[in-house]
Amino acid sequence: MTTVVADTDKGGLFTISGRQWLILLMVQVANMLFGMTITIANLVLPQMRGNLSASPEEISWVITLNLVATAVATPMTGWLASRLGWRNLMFFTVLGFTVASLLCGLSRSLEALILARVAQGAFGAPIMPMGQAILLATFPKHLQPTAIVIWGIGAVFGPVMGPIVGSIATEAYNWRAAFFLIVPLGIASLVCIRFALRDHTGQTPVKFDWIGFIALSVAMTCAQLVFDRGHRLDWFESREIVLFVFTGALALWVFVVHCLTVKEPFLNPRLLLDRNFSIGLLLALVMGMLNFITIVLYPTLLHDLRGYPDNAVAYLISARGLGNWAAFLVVVQFTRLAPRAAIVTGMAIQAAAGFWMAGFDINLSDHEVFWSNLLMGFGQSIAFTPMTVLAFSTLPPRQVTEGTSVFTLFRNFGSSLFISICVLIISRSTAANYSRMTENITPYNKTLAAPGLPAQWSLDGVGSLMSLSNEILRQAAMIGYVNAFWLIALVAAVAVPLAGLMHRLPRDE
Repeated sequence: MTTVVADTDKGGLFTISGRQWLILLMVQVANMLFGMTITIANLVLPQMRGNLSASPEEISWVITLNLVATAVATPMTGWLASRLGWRNLMFFTVLGFTVASLLCGLSRSLEALILARVAQGAFGAPIMPMGQAILLATFPKHLQPTAIVIWGIGAVFGPVMGPIVGSIATEAYNWRAAFFLIVPLGIASLVCIRFALRDHTGQTPVKFDWIGFIALSVAMTCAQLVFDRGHRLDWFESREIVLFVFTGALALWVFVVHCLTVKEPFLNPRLLLDRNFSIGLLLALVMGMLNFITIVLYPTLLHDLRGYPDNAVAYLISARGLGNWAAFLVVVQFTRLAPRAAIVTGMAIQAAAGFWMAGFDINLSDHEVFWSNLLMGFGQSIAFTPMTVLAFSTLPPRQVTEGTSVFTLFRNFGSSLFISICVLIISRSTAANYSRMTENITPYNKTLAAPGLPAQWSLDGVGSLMSLSNEILRQAAMIGYVNAFWLIALVAAVAVPLAGLMHRLPRDE
């Protein structure tokens, strides 16, 4: 496979060639394309549920199976890149992703939509790891922080702009228009790929380890399904959950044993012998957990508990993008001067944002939502660039493509798994707190007869009881969201010391 890293004299942005700028543009557009679908689908979920006459459990498969397909297909990136070459893989990946997005908008049934979303996840899986691998192989080490930052603009621009553009299109037309918006971007990305990677067509026949791939895919799929469906099916009281746990554990055992005993495993365990890369994987898992969780939780919190319209929700959570972009002003120099300190700072900022959100109540203001999202995005971008640079700084060039696929696998799997865990916490906390609070709603509770209470909270009629029940449910749900915010804060705080375990960058780099 062709690489174009040049041992040029050190310099800044002015030393980047025209071809490198074109590659940056191509990777950025493709990255934005993939990122938009993550938040667009969450935003239009209520409209899809009503239009397709689906239950909440049925419509959840639209999100769950897309995440599973992405996680399963991501580890194939290294092998596909060797077999097809960079240009062919990126071209057919983006082409398939664009067609799948078009089919999502054209779907007339829940089954067709789910199949299109699975295809969207599978085709989109290589976009981020390939983009990262192309940049790391194309740019010399002294320009890699700059390249990763510019790449990161596309990575955060998509999830931030997705809700804004999607809400405008949905209000003007319907939920299908949100998916149709992706098609023009996909076509633009295909044009960029055609010209930017015209010299990257080299192919290397590599034997594919089907046993390792299938075992890992089954293990990840079962883990995702257990956390996503366990609460609905009453955990181990369900034969389905027991079967998922047993199958997943068996598949994980087969994968580990297989990787340690065959000559050319699907994922090379020798990658883990690199200290920086191993710690980088743990940080990637944590960063994946924190990456999209607030974008997923805030829309339902603001819409269901506070009655915000979709366009207002979209503008408020877009503050995360402002935080990302603000970080780009300082993160390159911070990464060059003190990459480990930059990671610690970024994780600490995200922990602080999490603790701030954990102090919210049902009367949270626009100001709190905006600035907590901005702070979360700022910390995410401050930590991501130095984490990536340090994780790959000691990895041999021949292992970069495989390393980026594993790196992205951990991020994607962390995102999907943590979303399921937080949704589970919200559901269980809401049910438990609603049950405890309703125990106090009796005619013998003198507080309910106090003259200052709203008239609709009296116990004199069915309408009043329903109004009181709805208010209790709102408060119980808010406690669930607060518990999820506490978990976000603790995950970020626990990851802060990990950066200190990584090796410094060599002085000459």
